[in-house]
Amino acid sequence: MTPFKLLLLSFLALTMELAHAGPKIQHWQSSSGARVFFVENHTLPILDLQVDFAAGTAYEPAGRAGVASLTRALIDLGVAGIDETQIASRLADVGARLSGGVDMDRASVVLRTLSMADKRGPALDILRAILSTPQFPAAVLDREKARTVAALKEALTRPDTLASRAFWSAMYGSHPYGSYATPESVSSLERADVAAFHAANYTAPRATVAIVGDLERAQAEALADELTAALPSAPAMRGVAAPTVPAASEHRIAHPALQAHLLLGLPALKRGDPDFFPLAVGNYSLGGGGFVSRLMKEVRDQRGLAYSVHSYFHPLAQLGPFQIGLQTKKAQANEALKLTRAVLSNFLEQGPSEVELQAAKENLVGSFPLRLDSNRKILDSVAMIGFYQLPLDYLDLYPENIARVTAAEVKAAFSRHVRPEHLVTVVVAAE
Repeated sequence: MTPFKLLLLSFLALTMELAHAGPKIQHWQSSSGARVFFVENHTLPILDLQVDFAAGTAYEPAGRAGVASLTRALIDLGVAGIDETQIASRLADVGARLSGGVDMDRASVVLRTLSMADKRGPALDILRAILSTPQFPAAVLDREKARTVAALKEALTRPDTLASRAFWSAMYGSHPYGSYATPESVSSLERADVAAFHAANYTAPRATVAIVGDLERAQAEALADELTAALPSAPAMRGVAAPTVPAASEHRIAHPALQAHLLLGLPALKRGDPDFFPLAVGNYSLGGGGFVSRLMKEVRDQRGLAYSVHSYFHPLAQLGPFQIGLQTKKAQANEALKLTRAVLSNFLEQGPSEVELQAAKENLVGSFPLRLDSNRKILDSVAMIGFYQLPLDYLDLYPENIARVTAAEVKAAFSRHVRPEHLVTVVVAAE
């Protein structure tokens, strides 16, 4: 038996061993209608909890760009009977930490607390109040609006911001994924806009609760019921419409920056698409594998046209983007763009070599346990599985699904999802 075959057999054996390495995810629906996902873990006296709402920027009403982010920023800055200073003080007293954010699909509220009853109880009381009784104080609203407007104005001077906004706009047009907040849209928001967005989107049927840590199942059930009981009910959930895939286009934006910023891509992949695994393996070879990827070897190592170049898929509730990005000297922008397109075209035509394929699979499977080596990392995965309604054994089967990918499957998946006739290109600050 050749050394290569021995290596392959060892790799597959490792894959089968890791196929059952995922945490056991329990799932139920709370009495309020929220979906709950729970991983019991008594290794540390820690409880990590994430509540996701289908309340991302894609759900903003027309003319109200920025309201999703402003709503999320305000919900933990004043609740019934408690101001923002008191919230921070009470959480600090029990060693709890609150975080979260907003993306296109979801708004997240994340709590980490000690699991002992005298610590988690007060922390969960605060979280329950944040979810159900935010007050959106006028003074705090005005302050956060001013901060947001100032940050937007500063960001809009940067070439990376201009490139990203032009890129998403060109890919998605009038679709909600293509909209973005401006200083003007944020300045026009009123408290009534924030309150209305919260009432419409921060509801139990639009909520997913992920719980990871030192609790028993019965305690987790009671916790989820208590957290979501006061959330309003709502009609059937609104979803995000499917975008229209654009025709290929190129957009150039002048800017005095010394480096040109290049972005290429298109709407490509939804969460839950079975092509995710061959696309993930193929993208590692194309531009996601750092110094071993084709783009890095061709654009950086052999030609010296960029310090770094990357590619990735960003699946969303609807088609999220495939993106290639790099920066280069202004005078080299056209050469770098031509070479990047050539590398992509060659990959689409030929797919990965067997050596590239095996290297990609070994890395993705070998690094997989590092994605689950802490409560917080497990929480991130469980929250994603819950929100996007992926199979509960998604983590269990991830290594196996990666390991079984073939070069032919990679080539076929890329041909379905990355079609040059839809490729959008944005170049900022080229000569």
